[in-house]
Amino acid sequence: MNVLNEWAFVGVFFALSWALPALPIVAAVFFSPKKANAIKLQTYECGVETVGDTWVQFKVQYYLYGLVFLVFDVEMIFLFPWAMAYERLDTFQFFAGIVFIILLLDVLVYAVKKNVLEWS
Repeated sequence: MNVLNEWAFVGVFFALSWALPALPIVAAVFFSPKKANAIKLQTYECGVETVGDTWVQFKVQYYLYGLVFLVFDVEMIFLFPWAMAYERLDTFQFFAGIVFIILLLDVLVYAVKKNVLEWS
């Protein structure tokens, strides 16, 4: 019985992790307006009436630039504490950081070889 009490918070966490995201979705189904009209179906962007076709196809390369930036930006967050504690690191921690940097360089080399960073 004691083991169940110790792991009860895990069950509550899993229940809440499903319930909290589902609650706004279910609420939107019940409370959102259902009747569409011409004004509601109009494209609205930044308070300016759209001119021309509103369905514009963007180049995939813009998303690739964003993803590469996001990956390296998030990885810098992981490297910052390692760099700040550089003088107090033991050998394992130091080489773990070096392996992490090598993996980042590997990703960068892969992106360059695949011409992801080439602007066309």
